Amino acid sequence: MTAFLIVLALVALLVIVTLIKSVRVVQQQTVGIVERFGKFKTGLQPGLNLLTPFVDKVRYTIDMREQVVAFPPQGVITEDNLMVSIDSVIYFQVNDPVRATYEISNYIQAIEQLTMTTLRNIIGGMDLEQTLTSREEINEKLRYVLDEATGKWGIRVNRVELRSIDPPPSIQDSMEKQMRADRDKRAAILTAEGMRQSAVLSAEGQKQSAILTAEGDKQSRILRAEAERQARILKAQGEAQAITTVFNAIHAGKPDQGLLAYQYLQMLPSIAQGDANKLWIVPSEIGDALKGLGSAVGQVAGITQQAQGDWKAPELSDGEVPELDAAAAGEGAGGAAVAEADNAVREAIAAAESAAVGNNRAAVPPATPSIPSQEPSAPEPPSVNPPQR
Repeated sequence: MTAFLIVLALVALLVIVTLIKSVRVVQQQTVGIVERFGKFKTGLQPGLNLLTPFVDKVRYTIDMREQVVAFPPQGVITEDNLMVSIDSVIYFQVNDPVRATYEISNYIQAIEQLTMTTLRNIIGGMDLEQTLTSREEINEKLRYVLDEATGKWGIRVNRVELRSIDPPPSIQDSMEKQMRADRDKRAAILTAEGMRQSAVLSAEGQKQSAILTAEGDKQSRILRAEAERQARILKAQGEAQAITTVFNAIHAGKPDQGLLAYQYLQMLPSIAQGDANKLWIVPSEIGDALKGLGSAVGQVAGITQQAQGDWKAPELSDGEVPELDAAAAGEGAGGAAVAEADNAVREAIAAAESAAVGNNRAAVPPATPSIPSQEPSAPEPPSVNPPQR
């Protein structure tokens, strides 16, 4: 009974091992390489696969996805004998798992070595300046060579990238100095260009400002001259109108010889006005004025007793100048006004004669001599009866 159980257990174990050996599950994007007695039999596709137990064996499992391999930095000598350190990244994908398995033992190591040798050949034909500025060209050449070489291995190189190109530290320092000098040069050029543009714009602005200032000064002078001309014209017209108005007003009042002589004598005291006057001049026309005053009593030949002529009074904005009726001058209120004027003339004549008597000591000639100013005492004017007309 015990022996039967042992045999049964061995049979069950054999069945389990057989099932395990005959069933194989393959993951997606993975291919299994099956060998039968050491010879390639088939490739297992993703999913559940059945094998012949103890005869078929899955030798390799190949990943069909695109893979990325980064290689360590490699020293490469350029055409101008400078050592640069270059590290690269390869993007590749297995197209034929059978050839990738049996054509080469380690395709990743083969790609690395092939990349190194190809990179040395490409960089060896370039100088440092071309190496630093021709990354795209290097990548394309390297990808073409690798793709051509790995095609028989069932591998396709999709892309090659150079991550860094590091020249020696001394070369880096020289390059930095050169770059700094070049940037300083460009900065100086840009500064000089900016200063030139600024000077040109400033000169242009000053030119425009001077032109505008001159134009403004010209217009200002023209306007001031025009205003001065208009002011002079208006002033001359105003003076002409004032003279005409005064002239017409004087003649419209019909003054006589006695009134004019009285007005002349009335202006004499104003000559001696002021504290600083030490000398004043007696005009030679004072004799004629006295004669005019004397004609108020008796008519002097050649001088009219009353002004004659047809003069119109000027039109005033504040009122009208009243005209004296010649017919009514000798009667009524007009006669009384004339008598009062004659009385005033007589008083002025008496005052002038008294002043002349007091100043006879100075012996005034008819010419225009200059004598010291004296303030004569004003005598009481004698009462004179007005003449009867």
